Amino acid sequence: MFWAASSEKFCASHICTIRLGKAAANSAFCITIPKMAEDDDERYPSENKRRVPLCILFKDARRVFTLDELGTEIARIALPAAMALTADPIASLVDTAFIGQIGPVELAAVGVSIAVFNQVSRIAIFPLVSVTTSFVAEEDATATVSPAEVQECENMEIGSAVNNENKKLITHTDSIESICMSELPSSTFDVVKSGRGKRHILSASSALIIGSILGLCQAIFLISGAKPILNFMGVKSDSPMLKPAQQYLTLRSLGAPAVLLSLAMQGVFRGFKDTKTPLYAIVAGDLTNIILDPIFIFYFRLGISGAAIAHVISQYLISVILFWRLMQQVDLLPPSIKYLQFGRFVKNGEVLYEQFSLQYH
Repeated sequence: MFWAASSEKFCASHICTIRLGKAAANSAFCITIPKMAEDDDERYPSENKRRVPLCILFKDARRVFTLDELGTEIARIALPAAMALTADPIASLVDTAFIGQIGPVELAAVGVSIAVFNQVSRIAIFPLVSVTTSFVAEEDATATVSPAEVQECENMEIGSAVNNENKKLITHTDSIESICMSELPSSTFDVVKSGRGKRHILSASSALIIGSILGLCQAIFLISGAKPILNFMGVKSDSPMLKPAQQYLTLRSLGAPAVLLSLAMQGVFRGFKDTKTPLYAIVAGDLTNIILDPIFIFYFRLGISGAAIAHVISQYLISVILFWRLMQQVDLLPPSIKYLQFGRFVKNGEVLYEQFSLQYH
């Protein structure tokens, strides 16, 4: 009883003290509580705060499908290019289906020959197309620059060359760009349309010449070394695959100049932001290949030689269409051979080839 009474008195006095202290220090109590809550929130984040990043990811997802002016232009360039990339594999599947009707040995031989041809072509395709696209786009862009802006750019280059102190402040990237720009001939900035409405793009002429030379070199290399290359790929001399593989690779190599020439012209059209013209040309060539395959293979009984001939004809058809369209837009004859920019192509091609080779090591 005594303990219960004393405890009741203690609790009552304690409660009274809390009530009196609460009334006296109400403001202090109200200030300290939020601070403790903030500390607890920082240490132990609530479930709502944990869901915030996920909400942010999906909050503006609908804006991805809205096309502004830049998005429309990118889609206009990218969609035909993607369709052109899908057209060639589809034609190759149809081509393989026709060759498979001849026999399994011929199908395996053609597979090895196509792999060899594509690997050799890839060495020149990537640098040639990339460099051509960038150079043509650069020269085509200078056609829209006014003479006053060109003069201002030239004055800035002269002033930066005289001032040695400013040269020290230029970064490595800027120095490379200034070197590449300084290598441009003066006529590069005179990219104007002639009276016939054609553009003077010196890089286009250089790309066509380089593509033709590389194509001829590839054809000579593959035709002369077809048997040793196939032996290196695992097709031995006593294999039944050797004769049809060598026959197909030799005939297919005759189309190497057309392949590289058409790829160079595709790079020129991409520099003009025109990917529809290469698409039309590729579709026309692939359809021709599909139509000629059964005619040469089964009607004329040429076997895999007929398949190779049909493919070569389709490649030259693509080149003819692109060259015809390019002649309508570009003046391909330079005023002099000294204006051809072979040095720029070689230097930039070496850099791109090094980057390309590093990706496969």
